[in-house]
Amino acid sequence: MINHPIAKNLAKYLKVINWYFVINVKYYEFDNQRKKVGYNLLIVKQYLPLFKEAFLNTLKISAFSLIFALVIGLIGGLSRVSKNRFFYGLASIYVNAIRSTPLLAQLYIIFFGLPFIGINFSIFFTGVLTLSLHNGAYITEIVRAGIQAIQKGQTEAALSLGMNYYSLMRKIILPQVLVIFIPPLVNQLADLIKGTALLSTIAYTELTRAADLVLSNSFSPNEGYITSAIIYFGLCYTIMFFASFFEKKKRQKI
Repeated sequence: MINHPIAKNLAKYLKVINWYFVINVKYYEFDNQRKKVGYNLLIVKQYLPLFKEAFLNTLKISAFSLIFALVIGLIGGLSRVSKNRFFYGLASIYVNAIRSTPLLAQLYIIFFGLPFIGINFSIFFTGVLTLSLHNGAYITEIVRAGIQAIQKGQTEAALSLGMNYYSLMRKIILPQVLVIFIPPLVNQLADLIKGTALLSTIAYTELTRAADLVLSNSFSPNEGYITSAIIYFGLCYTIMFFASFFEKKKRQKI
């Protein structure tokens, strides 16, 4: 038994060095094995419950955000073609402010900035509010462009027959706008779904956050990010396919 203080400290130091090299050797062996595999389905299978939860969360927040964005966009679009200067000016300020700033900055302002003035939202509501406001501005312009694409003669003819503004929009303008509206709206919906990836920065468990967790827990970036990309692609492609089918059916009726 060695009782000298220097010898004891040296033994502790050697144990630490040995532990360090053992850990590093094991890590590099695992890392080299992972690199040979490239994409390990066993790791993906292990994290399937996480990806399922993230997928459902992505769908849920996208659906809520789309509903509110459509409401905002419809009101904003009608305001942008309105002769009322107040509503027109208010909608113009909103659209220009949102379109001139990045989505991530808007997310951080709502999540980190509003609590400084005593306004606190949950992570889910923060995501819905940010995505709704951001996409609502773009949908506003889609609605405005769709309304202005309708020939003015139809509006003049309807007004000459005694139709009010509400009936004109509901019976003549908006049914035609819907067909023009679908392709850019589908593109905007795809952007909305992909925009949910930024919510990973505030720890909302969506697909990109799931990939981050896979990477941090298993050091497997391919299994995390490729799987998330495949799910994103499948989701967006399915939406675009059904939207194209619906658009063709709608055009046949008109």
